[in-house]
Amino acid sequence: MPRAHAQVILAFDFGLRRIGIASGDTVSRRAAPHSAVTVPMSGIDWTPIDRAIDAFKPHLLVVGSPRNADGTAGTLSVAADRFAAALAERSRLPVQRADEFASSLEAAEELKAQRASGQRRRRVQRGDIDSAAAAIILERWLDRDAGRGHGDETWSED
Repeated sequence: MPRAHAQVILAFDFGLRRIGIASGDTVSRRAAPHSAVTVPMSGIDWTPIDRAIDAFKPHLLVVGSPRNADGTAGTLSVAADRFAAALAERSRLPVQRADEFASSLEAAEELKAQRASGQRRRRVQRGDIDSAAAAIILERWLDRDAGRGHGDETWSED
């Protein structure tokens, strides 16, 4: 059986105040959160995002797609679409979308449980939740799309 070649993926949980970042790969299908990027009032500071892309050299980027419980577009959908399009243009990498419904709530619960069990020493901060949500978004994408080459939508700089 041929050995699978891992493709590195970076995922983003877009928010107006912070953008969570996580990395993973198509072989392990696991994601790890990284430091969230604070979004200043003046708009997105692309420097830390560019640094993450340079450091991880991903094959693909995934941006969470804000959805309501009924599947309709969430309040941040238009802004997240603009972020995904700008990310594709800047990075010249394909950007796919993945459902992010309740990922922040799931991340907060998971981090609080880790703190209560003693696995996590420091208090849970908002940036921790955003990056843990990015990891959840990426694992959802990996579970659903890795190896099939498609997502909700692909943004590319063609």
